[in-house]
Amino acid sequence: MAKKGKSSRNNEGEMSFLEHLEELRWHLIRSILAIIVFMITAFILKNLIFDKIILAPKNPDFLTNRLLCRLGHLVNVDALCINSKPVNLINIKMAGQLTTHIIVALVSGLIMAFPYIMWEFWQFFKPALHSNEKKYTRGAVVATSLLFFTGVLFGYFALAPLSIHFLTNYQVSSDVVNQINIRSYIGTITSICLATGLVFELPIIAFFLTKIGVITPPFMIKYRRHAIIVIFIVAAIITPPDVFSQMLVAIPLLALYEVGILISKRVMKKKEKEHKEYLSADSEPAK
Repeated sequence: MAKKGKSSRNNEGEMSFLEHLEELRWHLIRSILAIIVFMITAFILKNLIFDKIILAPKNPDFLTNRLLCRLGHLVNVDALCINSKPVNLINIKMAGQLTTHIIVALVSGLIMAFPYIMWEFWQFFKPALHSNEKKYTRGAVVATSLLFFTGVLFGYFALAPLSIHFLTNYQVSSDVVNQINIRSYIGTITSICLATGLVFELPIIAFFLTKIGVITPPFMIKYRRHAIIVIFIVAAIITPPDVFSQMLVAIPLLALYEVGILISKRVMKKKEKEHKEYLSADSEPAK
């Protein structure tokens, strides 16, 4: 779909299927190279990535833990002082820390390269857009990236500390001691952050599905109750099994769904306006 020189086009001036695949391949290659560059950067910055970011939510001095503890003192609710004791992590495999380092660097590279990946994605689809739609490409990249990073930060600062506190302190019996493996800990943190980053893309999804005619504002309003159920199911999946954490995720998702309805209405109004202008121009007699 991306532009190529005249020599690579057919007689109608359009790219063939194989040329589309070739162009897609280069977009994917550049995206993978960006991930590798950021991955190497994250691998080198081991102390920053692990000590200051990945392992921080389990410590009492983490921002969320300190704020909740202060709130607990104000309202006299000691249960709000979460992660008051540092969690000790263990490694049970000889190459465990090395493979963990590589996996964390890869995930970090993917997150940091996300805006560039979105830019490559839009560059591939840009030639297929109408001229009045191409001007929104840069804004779409910014909006998609902002929503993704907002979701990742929400998962990191809001959900990760709550999940760590709940899962590391839950016991089926006092005879069973929790010894948390570093891979299990990091898997929980990364899955939460990536999941919230993706679900925060709901307004963008609503925009595209409305554009291609899959959904409409009346459709989203009609199935709002069903969407609420799905949202609470998603919230239950990506959070620990406690009501507070589930509500903490469900409320922003419900707000994003309502934003999606507003975006869908705006897209439909614009499509109707363009359709009327087209009919009006088509019905005018030729001079």
